[in-house]
Amino acid sequence: MSPLKIDGAELRLVRLPLLTPFTIATGTMHEKLFPLLTLKSGGLEGIAEGVMDPLPDYLDETIAGAMALLGDVLLPQLLGKSFENPAAVERLLVPWRGHYMTKAMIEMAFWDLWAKALDLPLKTVLGGERDAIDVGVSLGIGPIDDTLARARKHLDLGYKRIKLKIMPGHDVKLVEAVRNALPDAHLTVDANSAYTLADMEVMMALDGFGLDYIEQPLAWDDIHDHAVLQSRMKTAICLDECIRTAQDARKALAGGATRVINIKVGRVGGFLESRRIHDLCAAWTFPVWCGGMLESGIGRAHNIHLSTLANFSKPGDTSSSSRYFAKDIVNEALEAKDGRMPVPQGPGIGVTLNRDFLETVTVNQESFP
Repeated sequence: MSPLKIDGAELRLVRLPLLTPFTIATGTMHEKLFPLLTLKSGGLEGIAEGVMDPLPDYLDETIAGAMALLGDVLLPQLLGKSFENPAAVERLLVPWRGHYMTKAMIEMAFWDLWAKALDLPLKTVLGGERDAIDVGVSLGIGPIDDTLARARKHLDLGYKRIKLKIMPGHDVKLVEAVRNALPDAHLTVDANSAYTLADMEVMMALDGFGLDYIEQPLAWDDIHDHAVLQSRMKTAICLDECIRTAQDARKALAGGATRVINIKVGRVGGFLESRRIHDLCAAWTFPVWCGGMLESGIGRAHNIHLSTLANFSKPGDTSSSSRYFAKDIVNEALEAKDGRMPVPQGPGIGVTLNRDFLETVTVNQESFP
């Protein structure tokens, strides 16, 4: 195949209302605001969305910063150039430090474009080999009775894992109630960096509930303290925010800070780095799973394809789109059945934009010829 020349791009800011507010330790979301990037080459389009937040409350990137970096620097460097493969695109982005989520948008859009040029599903060019993936559900913070009802509902729908968001003051009693009511459920908790080692009493209490893992309990950028915590617990620590690169993953694994890693393709800068982390964890015989950021159908489809790689052996956050949005920006329904999410069929990510609806939820748009 000839190199792909990037002959155009489109950058949108999209606002999708959430069906219900989603609360975690760092705040409550009422809508999903995200940048959407389309790369164009010879009549083909590759599409990806950004997972950074409006404010730096998950990690240090913001939507405003991402839009500026894309429009002022990255897209002008990309346009008019030809690339043999995604690795060539990655090399173009290497000089720019940090901004993993922003660079991931370009890399992921190119993967979609490249797979379409090859007339292959994204999972095939990534090295995946499944037609469907196991999925779990992530339940935002709410009253205990309501959370328990939601957990039961999703288990009845076949979801393979229940993840409870926790924060100080809303942790042990919640997990105790859910565990007592659902003794056989695969149960995890996600703290979104809300605790410190001073909260060891809470951590030890959580250690007694037979959790599959405790996700990112300590600081978003601290691997050392997670190693201290893991040495005192029988429950596996799962790292999310701490892992931005394969080097981070190597240090966390070697230092005993984690036994499970949540791979978010945007957080680590794209599919190439996701595969490096996947392969590293496989060599250590530790599993990975794919985390979610309340993505629209575009980001959700990317996540589904990534999750077909062999070491994604734990259910991810890629649950049904209809849990979050009354209407999605893609034409295809991404819906789990009996806890399994089918991989979208067709070239690339396998979903197409509902352009009429997209126009109604686009805040602004810029084209790059």
